[in-house]
Amino acid sequence: MAGNSFVALGDSFTEGLDDWRPDGTPRGWADRVAERLGATRPGYRYANLAVRGKLLDQIVADQLPVAERLQPDLIAFCAGGNDIIRFTCDTDDLARRFDAALERVTATGAQVFVFTGFDLGRMHPLIRRLRGRVACYNELMRASAERHGSTVVDLWGMAPLADPRTWGKDRLHLTAEGHRRVALRVLETLGEPVAEDWRVPLPAADPAPWRHRQVEDLVWMRNFVMPYVRGRLRGRRTGDGFTPKRPDLLPLDLDGRQPAV
Repeated sequence: MAGNSFVALGDSFTEGLDDWRPDGTPRGWADRVAERLGATRPGYRYANLAVRGKLLDQIVADQLPVAERLQPDLIAFCAGGNDIIRFTCDTDDLARRFDAALERVTATGAQVFVFTGFDLGRMHPLIRRLRGRVACYNELMRASAERHGSTVVDLWGMAPLADPRTWGKDRLHLTAEGHRRVALRVLETLGEPVAEDWRVPLPAADPAPWRHRQVEDLVWMRNFVMPYVRGRLRGRRTGDGFTPKRPDLLPLDLDGRQPAV
């Protein structure tokens, strides 16, 4: 049961980076899900409050009160990923704060779904160092979701997303193909019919030469990792200056289209 209105809360994953529309704005899995739900529900309303770079406490402070006011039928709540990638993170404390937030989200009376983190096992060794944190947080979130009657969308078990080709150049955000598969997974979890299977493996890729892989790693370190580290040391926040792309619960304008996920 997806109802007639949907509000998405979260960070860059839910905002839709790096799934870009022709005009340069992010689409992402949440827009794809809303478009699919709206295609069969006239007047379907959707708001996306997610802002890139936001930590759990910022999402709770800035976005949750809006969701409580809007009272939608369906809420996506994904938070904690930016806390996980910080230099230090107490996953037990993070999970306690997530649990308190989820209690508020479910108290709205909406159908609520949350997400596990991704399996980082095939990512760069620097990113793989976070795998244990993610796995621990996942289990604590699952327990919280069960306690509050929320639905869990299992991203960890999505084998196609272990393929580095589903990740953008910064290796932190999904490509359009990655977001498409997440949207299919969400719709399937919600019991909505889908015409495609997110489980289908990506086509086989030609093995990249060792030197090419090393050059790609160096470019990634120079263009993404080091600027992130410098920004953190200077106290800069990724989401500074950004606002929600769809702050109001308004009807979708599909222009009679039958949107593809």
